[in-house]
Amino acid sequence: MTQRGSPATTTKKKDSLGFVLSDVARLLRRGFKRRLKDSCLTHAQARVLVHTFRNEGIRQIDLAERLEVQPITLARLLDQLERVGLIERRADPRDRRAHHIYLTAAAAPHLAAIERVGKAIHRTTLRGLSEREAAAVLAALQKMRDNLASQ
Repeated sequence: MTQRGSPATTTKKKDSLGFVLSDVARLLRRGFKRRLKDSCLTHAQARVLVHTFRNEGIRQIDLAERLEVQPITLARLLDQLERVGLIERRADPRDRRAHHIYLTAAAAPHLAAIERVGKAIHRTTLRGLSEREAAAVLAALQKMRDNLASQ
């Protein structure tokens, strides 16, 4: 017989915010990867393209930080994207060791495909929620993100 509050009984309680958010994020990534499978891009490459689109001209080191990957990991991803002509690196005129990342015109159809997949995932994720509920969820998540980012 387990004691009240023991690990065996606490695991049967309701999901915590952290567990639910983690599960939702994992399932979003899984759905995105599954829907993007016909693309020549990996999930990681798609993330790099989207973040570069949102921050055109970003320094490579800043992009690595934003993506929460090691600089060497990002360098490999950028090498791959540069080889297929989707991005270009431009030297920083003030720091010869630094590079800024720019998209090429060839990235546009890939970004459009990523956007289509994102919209499909969005529809699936919010299915059954009213517009008001969906807006409330987004506002609450943005507030939580801001709270955590300010620590």
